[in-house]
Amino acid sequence: MTIRTNINMLPIAAMLVTAFGASASAAETEWAKTETHTLELRNAKPGEMMRAGERLHIAVSLRLRNKSELDRLTADLMAGRSHKILTHEQFTSHYAPTQEQVEAVVKHLRQSGFTNIKVASNKMMITADGSAGSAKAGFKVDLQHVLVTDHDAGRSKQREAYANVNDPVVPKELESIVLAVHGMQTVTRAHLNFTKAKPFASGGSTTGHSPSEWPTIYGGNSMPAATNTTIGIITAGNMSQTQTDLQTFAQQAGFANPSTSVVGGNGSSTSGTTEWDLDSQDSLGAAGGAVKSMIFYAAASMSDADLNADYNQAVSDNKAQVINVSLGECENDAKSSGTEATDDQIFESAVSQGQTFAVSSGDSGSYECGGSKSAQSYPAVSPYVIAVGGTTLSTDSNDAWAGETAWSCSGPSDCPQKSSGGGGGGPSLTESAPSWQISSGVLGSSKMRGVPDIAFDASPTSGSMPIVNGNATQVGGTSLATPIFAGFWARIQSANSNSLTFPASAIYQYGPANQSTIFHDVTSGSNGGYSAKAGWDYVTGFGSLNVDNFANFVSNNSGF
Repeated sequence: MTIRTNINMLPIAAMLVTAFGASASAAETEWAKTETHTLELRNAKPGEMMRAGERLHIAVSLRLRNKSELDRLTADLMAGRSHKILTHEQFTSHYAPTQEQVEAVVKHLRQSGFTNIKVASNKMMITADGSAGSAKAGFKVDLQHVLVTDHDAGRSKQREAYANVNDPVVPKELESIVLAVHGMQTVTRAHLNFTKAKPFASGGSTTGHSPSEWPTIYGGNSMPAATNTTIGIITAGNMSQTQTDLQTFAQQAGFANPSTSVVGGNGSSTSGTTEWDLDSQDSLGAAGGAVKSMIFYAAASMSDADLNADYNQAVSDNKAQVINVSLGECENDAKSSGTEATDDQIFESAVSQGQTFAVSSGDSGSYECGGSKSAQSYPAVSPYVIAVGGTTLSTDSNDAWAGETAWSCSGPSDCPQKSSGGGGGGPSLTESAPSWQISSGVLGSSKMRGVPDIAFDASPTSGSMPIVNGNATQVGGTSLATPIFAGFWARIQSANSNSLTFPASAIYQYGPANQSTIFHDVTSGSNGGYSAKAGWDYVTGFGSLNVDNFANFVSNNSGF
């Protein structure tokens, strides 16, 4: 089988330097591994090798300095022993790579034939454009075309991609600087965690909720709106329609038009509009109808290279106190590609600066990686994010909370998002449990990170009705649960002058003893591999928040 994409060739001179000049010096160079490796190709058919002039875009992540010291600092913040967060300047001066280290990597990229080289302001990421030939020269890697079948938001489609057939390496002198190299493959990419409501048979019923209703449902009306707090939303593609839909929703709900901006936005795709509408409108509704500002961090695509740089942009800017991520991918793929290593240090950097990433736990039950083996979604399993799972919500005639069960599924045949879907959760296969989760006792004998931490409405049958392309559309998924939490946490942060640190450790410290006060415990339903039970579980975590009670508890406990 032959698979070929459109080829944009480098200038002949650059190709000759890349293919021959660099290879001569390569024989004299000692090489070292990075955190990026080859992938297990699932749902993908290999084709021919890429030719030297075929173009690609990469993102090189650099190792932090004084990492053990940063680990202690973030551990103190998460444990409530310290509330002294870092400014962007403080972080960059003490923990980011040095200018000398950055220049060494830039020099290597330039000599290998890469162009359009850009360095992030926090120096943790360097992006560049190149070719298969420059990838071979710079990282001794061979690339191959593949045909991939994607299952995204319940839809299956094929696309052309490429993948590295061997592990990329770097010159030995860069081993202590380069953490991972992204853009060596486009097979794995994050997918959206939303599911549209399906038509019901005669006699069935479905109840959707306006994004403005979440404070009434979850008891979050006692606080002022989040007027002091900025929400960031990780997106991809073109945001024009999403900004228009957000304004329409705000006007219909009686809110003032929120202040919005787009960072990046050089992608043209509008395929994620439903997702970004869900994220922005539901976070605004939960936030009480007002935020200081809303920033759309719009990656050019959902590839690892683009998305990892997008996460880093949100942290490097250090403007948003809460950052919504309604995306995920198989944790095994994130581990192999180096995404886990790269993003974990990005998310840890966010914790040090007082930023909280809220991440959806996935819509495939406990089977994020497919097959019959339990596996979870990344970045939900990162110990530096809040993982938000999914429930099915019931409300009374006054639109008040009346009960929740797990957004359930029964096994590997119906749990995957491409089938019926269900709330993601279970023990991670790749991430160790943080000390605060182990010490809480909820994991039993397991030493692996357990997700989710909390949960909110996610079932499409009880989901949200955001404005999509000008019309109300009923949507569910943990992509709904996550912006509900993001909006509420922004509201709580705003009420506390944005002084609160990453809340996961405090939630696990106080959660077991205060389950009935600050949470709606979810005790029924399953996600295929695990069943909900009293207290914390692998299906809905501690359950959903009783927001007013939780907010009062946060304000009265120094551990937050």
